[in-house]
Amino acid sequence: MTTYEELKARGLIAQVTDEEEIAALINEGKATFYIGFDPTADSLHVGHFMALSLMKRLQMAGNRPIALLGGGTGMVGDPSGRTDMRQMMTTERIEHNCACFKKQMSRFIDFGEGKALMLNNADWLLELNYIELLREVGACFSVNNMLRADCYKQRMEKGLSFLEFNYMIMQSYDFYHMFQTVGCNLQCGGDDQWSNILGGTELIRRKLAEDAYGMTITLLLTSEGKKMGKTQAGAVWLDPEKTSPYDFYQYWRNIDDADVLKCLRMLTFLPLSQIDEMDQWEGAQLNTAKEILAFELTALVHGQAEAERAQAAARALFATGGDRSSMPSTQLSAEDLTDGMIGILDLLVKCGLTPSKAEARRLVQQGGVEVDGEKVPDITLQIPAETLAGEGITIKKGKKVFRRVFS
Repeated sequence: MTTYEELKARGLIAQVTDEEEIAALINEGKATFYIGFDPTADSLHVGHFMALSLMKRLQMAGNRPIALLGGGTGMVGDPSGRTDMRQMMTTERIEHNCACFKKQMSRFIDFGEGKALMLNNADWLLELNYIELLREVGACFSVNNMLRADCYKQRMEKGLSFLEFNYMIMQSYDFYHMFQTVGCNLQCGGDDQWSNILGGTELIRRKLAEDAYGMTITLLLTSEGKKMGKTQAGAVWLDPEKTSPYDFYQYWRNIDDADVLKCLRMLTFLPLSQIDEMDQWEGAQLNTAKEILAFELTALVHGQAEAERAQAAARALFATGGDRSSMPSTQLSAEDLTDGMIGILDLLVKCGLTPSKAEARRLVQQGGVEVDGEKVPDITLQIPAETLAGEGITIKKGKKVFRRVFS
């Protein structure tokens, strides 16, 4: 099986232009390809993981990745997949987030001499003269066509700012610039980037010779990857300070049965033949498949030792029904208490078990929360400081999520 055929078999390719040319480029290891990452936070999350795994696969096949940090585009904000405008970030915040991304990406991609590149589009976008950009690039874009793009359509009712309207031109210019300066000949991105990606291809075709154009490929990154990036408690981050290796492991261990094989194919580097054998697994065997998925991805992100510790802790916890030495914990300070007590809703948010008090209220009302083995009767429960002292309490969310809380 060729590299391109394997990408298709793993469900990573949604649509392409020039499929024969792209397949040949990838299979022969001649692709210099880029994927962009706008620095909207100080950590990558699992929604980015599919893109990182694709980059790693293509690099293993001899192709050259470019990790493009959006220091410039991050100042505008991508309207794709959003119903409102992104919050504007300061230059300092963007630079900090870019530095965090670079550190995390180095766990997956080899940026050694002559290998992968890490670029920041602030290096060329911030130097552009607006009038010169309009004259050089603006004439290549039809406003009518831009407004028909899905990334803009869904924003028209609530209002699309002129700032965001420029995003497609900026992303297209990225490809045009890298095509000329570093030989980038392939662009990759999620489904929601398709219009922006085609803009880059068209810009090269119109500005340069007809036979000197970039080719494009998109991944199932939006519908799958962004869905993977969120839980009821918020985003699942790759930074261990934001999502512990144990919680990262548990996230994958507790995914829906229907998603296990899909995630194994898309995200792990296990042979397809081994994954295909799991197609017939049912019942308890699916739990084994989830353990394999959780271990493989935790090892990729946090290393083999952390994956082994997370797996051992999870097994010990469920074997004993609540061994406090094995479970993740949250320590409260005096400032977290009001009159020597803390309400259950505030506690669930503080522990990261729910993203908001509204979600905590719903969870309690549905009977999904236990404290020390007893179901929480209502949303007014107050827990006194003396109960939290010493070993503290154990909160159970649903059937599988435990948290020790102490002060």
